[in-house]
Amino acid sequence: MLELGHRSKFALCASGIFICYFYYGILQERITRGQYDDERFTYSMALVFSQCLVNYLYAVVMSKTVLNQGEDRTQTSYYTMCSLSYLIAMVSSNKALMWVNYPTQVIGKSCKPIPVMILGVILGRKSYPPLKYFFVFLIVAGVALFMYKDKAGSSSEEMGLGIGEMMLILSLACDGITGAIQERMKSEYQTKSGHMMKAMNLWSMLFLGVALGITGEGFEFIGFVSRHPAVLWQILTFCVASAFGQFFIFMCVSDFGPLPCSIVTTTRKFFTVLASVLFFGNSLITRQWIGVGLVFAGLFMDGAYGKRKEGHKVQSGVKESV
Repeated sequence: MLELGHRSKFALCASGIFICYFYYGILQERITRGQYDDERFTYSMALVFSQCLVNYLYAVVMSKTVLNQGEDRTQTSYYTMCSLSYLIAMVSSNKALMWVNYPTQVIGKSCKPIPVMILGVILGRKSYPPLKYFFVFLIVAGVALFMYKDKAGSSSEEMGLGIGEMMLILSLACDGITGAIQERMKSEYQTKSGHMMKAMNLWSMLFLGVALGITGEGFEFIGFVSRHPAVLWQILTFCVASAFGQFFIFMCVSDFGPLPCSIVTTTRKFFTVLASVLFFGNSLITRQWIGVGLVFAGLFMDGAYGKRKEGHKVQSGVKESV
């Protein structure tokens, strides 16, 4: 019964992440790549601040009504470092959409298990079996095939590393740092999902509030919204989808670890790519579809391997108890 409950909870987390972030991805492209008269939406920090505000309010309401997870004993320094790396990853990922289309951003972010694994070993004191590295290699090969540019140009273009791609690399590095810190929080303090969601979004709002004031983006964002009030509904629904999705993400991280969570968030992105191609006309050439296939082959093989390994553990546990 305990094992069935464990699997059911993971299925609930995965389903929640998939549904919420599928809609989230469609709204994100609609906001960041849409035309508002003669303007474009370029206020990435303000958008992330709006997310964090709604996420925090949602976490507070949940902790007061549904969740009763006791006292949070996690060190504040962990939350501050984790929030900062999370914010840089989010903002740079959103900024990348100014130079790359959404399918490119999605496939680039599909590399997330790689830095999570590497920094999990270095900083989070984790160890992984050899097959895990092979699956990661498939992901890297697929992403490289997708990102490679056929047309000759400058040396940076030949390598496929424009400004948008560099922003994605920065985002991935910060994802790895975030995952490693969360791994330490999980192992040392058994940090709960509600605690993690509330504290990280609070610190994220504080960091972003300072940044919005210093850069002046907060006032520019208010001016943009006053000129285009219709964008408010899109931002609100985007933030609500983010809040529900983040709740499932933190539940997955606190109960199963950052790497399984990163694999779940990555597998749903294939369908986001399809949605982007369908709704926004972002076409992919054959080579890029082969790259997509390699990326998700590695992800699904990793998932199948993890399920088989879990089955072996259950069987050995039954034998030992007998």
